[in-house]
Amino acid sequence: MDVVKLGGAEGVGFENLAEDVATRWRDGWRGILCHGGSDATNRLSEALGRPPEFVTSVSGHVSRRCDRDTLEVFAQATALVNRRIVERLQATGVNALGLSGIDGRIIEADRKAAIRVVSDGRQRIIRDDWTGRPTRVNATLLRTLVEAGYLPVIAPLALSPAGEMLNIDGDRGAALVASTLAADALIILTNVPGLLRRFPDESTLIRHVPVTGLDDAAACAEGRMRKKVLGAREALDGGVARVVLSDARHDAPLTAALAGAGTVIGAPLDGTTERTEEAGA
Repeated sequence: MDVVKLGGAEGVGFENLAEDVATRWRDGWRGILCHGGSDATNRLSEALGRPPEFVTSVSGHVSRRCDRDTLEVFAQATALVNRRIVERLQATGVNALGLSGIDGRIIEADRKAAIRVVSDGRQRIIRDDWTGRPTRVNATLLRTLVEAGYLPVIAPLALSPAGEMLNIDGDRGAALVASTLAADALIILTNVPGLLRRFPDESTLIRHVPVTGLDDAAACAEGRMRKKVLGAREALDGGVARVVLSDARHDAPLTAALAGAGTVIGAPLDGTTERTEEAGA
């Protein structure tokens, strides 16, 4: 079983993925699909007259400033993304089941009581934040659904132990799902070919990163790719053999990723050693 994370950035559609999943579904493939919703949230925020705000942590990670009102906009936007993905998959014959991480406590997370960010070169602390760090996955429920013939489609929300709805990073959420369920692979699909040594030059694609090269890979990552590399590290630490960062813009993005298109992190695919390039090489 594989866990697939479909990014929510601008330019990441799900039509190609839906057709690809349908083809593989008919051949017996089973898995779990997690998704993002950043672009949909940005557009809804703008339409509501609440332009999105982003903050940079002291470690350099960029994330959405998420007060309670923003959390509710995020929940609305990702719910629509989820419905559209399920609609498309059902139309192709895949028995998709739309969920979010709060349903059945599929994903639990610890709420960040305070986050330290850097603004105009100075550090400040934000306390009214509704984001969380994923800590637990309801593996029993997800396995039951998969074994019953469903494809769970999960939006990036989680519950705190106190029952609070939280925004979580989709890549880290998918990584925890993959490691908890002992997935064969975590496939992260986005709007670039993979990890680029010199972003945005797509000719500088790094094809393979061994576990020992993750620090070098992190140094190459820029913007949202930092979180994807972090998610990859967490999945590998949790026992997933490989993570593939690949391009959702292919006609068959899942098939391409499973064949090694993009950046393979961790165990290389059989027969790909000759053409791999390690980060830092």
